[in-house]
Amino acid sequence: MRPFEVFWTQSAESDLEAIVAYIKMDSLERAKRVFLEIKDRCADLYYFPRKNGIVPELQQYGILKYREIIHKRWKIIYKIDNANVYVLSVVDSSRNLEELLFQRLIKNS
Repeated sequence: MRPFEVFWTQSAESDLEAIVAYIKMDSLERAKRVFLEIKDRCADLYYFPRKNGIVPELQQYGILKYREIIHKRWKIIYKIDNANVYVLSVVDSSRNLEELLFQRLIKNS
């Protein structure tokens, strides 16, 4: 089986950096652990990107191209494009995902 190429978008990298920076204010060790855990969960994307579910908040609108990995309290949102996987966001699952995506769409338009 040929592995997929996995790319982190600037937005996803910024999300992860913000998460780590926030946790680091309380505990450097915990921040490192969360960073490594999230990166480790994303390592599965090289071989099995289709094993994760479609983002339900988007699926209800008929948008089926985005998938998610749930790791503890974070959602890692990505899409598959041929042999490439693009990690798009890392968000706290307690946040309103629809509102967050709406804000990002406005910001990037």
